[in-house]
Amino acid sequence: MSAVAAPAALTLPGPRPAADVAVLPDLFVPEACQWLSSTAGRVALEGYSWMQAVHWVAGSGLYKPRRYRSHGPRAFGPTTVLVAQELAQLFPCRPGIAYLVRRTRLSERTVEYHLQILREAGLLAWIVRGTRVSGGPAQASEFALMIPTAFDEALGIRTVQRDETAPAYTRAPCGIAEAGRELMAALAKKATRKVRKRLAKPSSKVTAKGAREGAAQDAVPAVSDEVRCTPMQVGSSAGSSAGVISFPPEEKLASGEAKSPTPKKFPKRAGGRRKQNKVGRRFQLARELVQELDWLRGCSVPRIAWVARGVADAGWTVTDVRAWLHLRGEVARVRRGSGLLAVLLAGAESVLDTPAKRSAAIEQWRGAQEAARRHRIEQVRARAERYDGDWTGPASYRVQQEVAAAVAKVREVANGGPGAGAADAWDLLPDTACAPAAEPGVKGLEDDVIAQARIEAGQRLMAGDTSLITLAVDAMGREEAEQLYGPALVRRGMQLAYGARSSLMTYGHR
Repeated sequence: MSAVAAPAALTLPGPRPAADVAVLPDLFVPEACQWLSSTAGRVALEGYSWMQAVHWVAGSGLYKPRRYRSHGPRAFGPTTVLVAQELAQLFPCRPGIAYLVRRTRLSERTVEYHLQILREAGLLAWIVRGTRVSGGPAQASEFALMIPTAFDEALGIRTVQRDETAPAYTRAPCGIAEAGRELMAALAKKATRKVRKRLAKPSSKVTAKGAREGAAQDAVPAVSDEVRCTPMQVGSSAGSSAGVISFPPEEKLASGEAKSPTPKKFPKRAGGRRKQNKVGRRFQLARELVQELDWLRGCSVPRIAWVARGVADAGWTVTDVRAWLHLRGEVARVRRGSGLLAVLLAGAESVLDTPAKRSAAIEQWRGAQEAARRHRIEQVRARAERYDGDWTGPASYRVQQEVAAAVAKVREVANGGPGAGAADAWDLLPDTACAPAAEPGVKGLEDDVIAQARIEAGQRLMAGDTSLITLAVDAMGREEAEQLYGPALVRRGMQLAYGARSSLMTYGHR
């Protein structure tokens, strides 16, 4: 060996035996080192080489999730590889949870578990961590595909840092030991395969009849594609292990007269529907209560079903529950509907324990509903008679009392009571509202009093109050009212009074 070749030979590592993964330390990366800036691994150049590292970690057993937490997956298994092969196809690796759920057909929580496993095994590193902003869309995380240092040590892979100013994770492989070539070839074959999600296994509870039918179906030979016997493209063959089968003629099949030799059997159900069990009755009662009771709107049906489980199991209907709530009393303000229902229904099935008692409660509740309906009708009728008539009462409480007293006196005189014929009709009305007319003005009133009355009526008219003018017109007549308040003021007041009762004009305060 020459002097030039000797130093070069010293820089190359000599042959070493295959690394035993059993003596390697446990593979675990804490959360603080799961970022690209703090990771000890190197970035994979493409998804193919990264999948080799993924399969190596899966087969080595160096990382076991149950060593570091008590829940989640038990091992780095095929599901983790399934998630990893979806990540290997993304450049940049910026997957959303919804995207991985749609591609892998796994649950959202399962995808999150296996992403955490890949990070803790040193195969993924955060570049940007996703966030959730209130009122905005969720931001997906961006990952870097990493190859852990344990993989390079186990296979004897040599790396080199070509740019001294670049970070350590940018180092690239430059060789591999002879002992690791065979394992690398096996990992390359695994990296080219596609892992698919396993379908659910069929139930092991198979009856003997079903097994015999399956065996008979397997024993039937292949059907020839050359002969077709019906318009439904059902194949037929010359022989069959099931015996001779006679088929109806095609004219009967076309007309629909022929019946199938093996009619379908459907389970008999009462009324065409399956009978509800205990849980079904609870949920049905809960749904009806949420729909009919206003203070239960928005409550969770399963929670109401749990609250009303006692009366539902006792056979109560929604009418029985409403009758019982009427007996307990109405509420004006409800803060938590399910809690109030739980308090009101406490002991209900023990009080109304017979159908007769529940029927009596229902009759009492319906009687109260009818009484309330009649009361509302009377209120609406009284309101309509009050506001739809020609006369509008005064707004002042003092004037209302005087008008009521005058009307009572008029009725007393009209009915022949005490004081009949002793007083004139004008004397029975309030002095402040009206008085008989005189030649210069109104009888018994001076000019300053008339002027003050007109000023007060004008001020009220500006505020939209026409009670003084309308009361004077109703009590004294249009002519006497014009002598008291003036023709212009009376005309304006009557226009506003008529307009207030019209649906085409509204007025009021801003």
